[in-house]
Amino acid sequence: MKKLYATIGLFLASLVSAQVPQAFSYQTIAFNSAGAPIANGNVSFRISILDNSATGTVLYTETQTKTTNAKGLVNLNIGQGTAATGNFGGINWGTNTKFVKVEMDPAGGSNYTNVGVNQLMSVPYAQVSKTVVTGAGQGITLTAPNGTAYTLGVDNSGALSLPTTSGSSSSIPVNLYFYGSHNNFNASISELLRNTGGYDKIGYKYLSANTQLKFIAAQNASAQTYGLGSQNTLVANGANITISSNGFYKIHVADYGTSVNVFTVNINPSINLNYTGSSNLPQISATMYNASTNKFTINLMSVTSANFSGFKIDLPGGNSGNNYPETLGDNLSDASFDIGGAYIMIPNLTSTPKNFKIEFNINFDATGTYTITQI
Repeated sequence: MKKLYATIGLFLASLVSAQVPQAFSYQTIAFNSAGAPIANGNVSFRISILDNSATGTVLYTETQTKTTNAKGLVNLNIGQGTAATGNFGGINWGTNTKFVKVEMDPAGGSNYTNVGVNQLMSVPYAQVSKTVVTGAGQGITLTAPNGTAYTLGVDNSGALSLPTTSGSSSSIPVNLYFYGSHNNFNASISELLRNTGGYDKIGYKYLSANTQLKFIAAQNASAQTYGLGSQNTLVANGANITISSNGFYKIHVADYGTSVNVFTVNINPSINLNYTGSSNLPQISATMYNASTNKFTINLMSVTSANFSGFKIDLPGGNSGNNYPETLGDNLSDASFDIGGAYIMIPNLTSTPKNFKIEFNINFDATGTYTITQI
């Protein structure tokens, strides 16, 4: 039976200058499969910051390789590794709880095993202070109910200045929720668009033709609403967005600084095979979608141990104005999707060709589950 490599973690404060550092410390002991500390060994880690729950959206992922001491102890500065997903400096520590997932390869490679997910408590939230005052001449950032950010400043005589808009020329809030005629424009059950760590907010949903859509700053009927302005821009109190045909849609809000554009693209997920270069590759059926079950089905035919070494689900990027493709894999082999995760394997393959049905669902935040059934 496969054994997990356990670690014991401890978060430590890390204030090395007058400014808030773009990192926080994590101390851990690395163990091998026999339960003994790995002394003076090179160990690699993949660390992810998750939003709101232990299975929440991945806001940021980085990798690090460290050498343990004689007792197996290693110190990590999370935020200073090699970024793989997102931007550590772009994490909004002031909203929702945050969790850290630690994966480790005791051999120092990239064959990571999940060794624990823990809620971050008070230490990383020192990062919140960078939205308040970060140095001389900086002001306090205040956020209005409609999501607009303002800066309150002070001069050398102590006189306060009137608030001015802060940051991007856009007034779109950090968190933006999606709703429409499909849920009777009920703000309380609006769905949070996933912040990708950059300037994009994305959601996925099956929508019927003529569905009317809008966005709102909070799950509250009195919150500021946003709709369509000129040239597909998203503006406060804008018009409804109309869906033209039935389909599974990617809803993408892209902040370009000078404007915020919204794209609704009818997409068709597909399978991306990690084939071995054999001339007799597996055959892939067309993707079928069942709106009543919210599940996609793709058949793989003539799969063997010689022509197959995993698959991912591709979520297309759409046209050139919305070119933000994503892939879904599975880091933990638990039949649940991870954005940008590892290739998904089919067990017990042999040289004899077999046929399989891949059935999966994709939630609004790109989470989901899948089943693999031999047919």
